[in-house]
Amino acid sequence: MRFEGAVIKEQGVTFGILVVKRHVLNNAAERDSVQAQASRLFGGIPTVLMAQDHQGVPEYYGRRDIVNFMANVPLEAVPWKEYTI
Repeated sequence: MRFEGAVIKEQGVTFGILVVKRHVLNNAAERDSVQAQASRLFGGIPTVLMAQDHQGVPEYYGRRDIVNFMANVPLEAVPWKEYTI
């Protein structure tokens, strides 16, 4: 299985970002399940989910402080990586 994501260390906090399809964010049960799995995949660090709308505008779901931080970070500044498990 492959997925796109990033691990970021900022302001003393290390967290993960997992790219998901938009429908995942719109389904509470799936969203929470995927977020829990993503956190485990990233070694237990807090993890937010990110989906983009049809114009490429990101939407984040997860811990409020991380979501608020990421809302001000340009996507091209994120160290995206493809992970394989």
